[in-house]
Amino acid sequence: MKILHTDKAPAAVGPYCQAVQVGDMIFTSGQLAIDPANGNLINDDIEKATRRSLDNVKAILEEAGSSLEKVVKTTIFLDDMDNFARVNEVYGEYFSDHKPARSCIQVARLPKDAIVEIEVIALA
Repeated sequence: MKILHTDKAPAAVGPYCQAVQVGDMIFTSGQLAIDPANGNLINDDIEKATRRSLDNVKAILEEAGSSLEKVVKTTIFLDDMDNFARVNEVYGEYFSDHKPARSCIQVARLPKDAIVEIEVIALA
């Protein structure tokens, strides 16, 4: 098992890592919409927050030598399912031709009271 880290994504907000690689599989931790440049959470615009979360995922995968094209499964956690269509629109910009399996779940609350969190499983 290899622990993955990049400064191009925010540091973990608890006792966990950004991602782990086991064999040819990469498992990211959930990525909030935290800007790694300043540590600020984007929480006032679901489209911007979704982009930031996916950019964080992308940075982690690229640090590992992988990419969004190698994602096999995504999980999206939303604080409000009314944002589903808007999240889908942004998600489609990142996964246009390549469409991994996906789950989208409304949750009661996310860390830091975030509005979206995204995690993925990808091939290395």
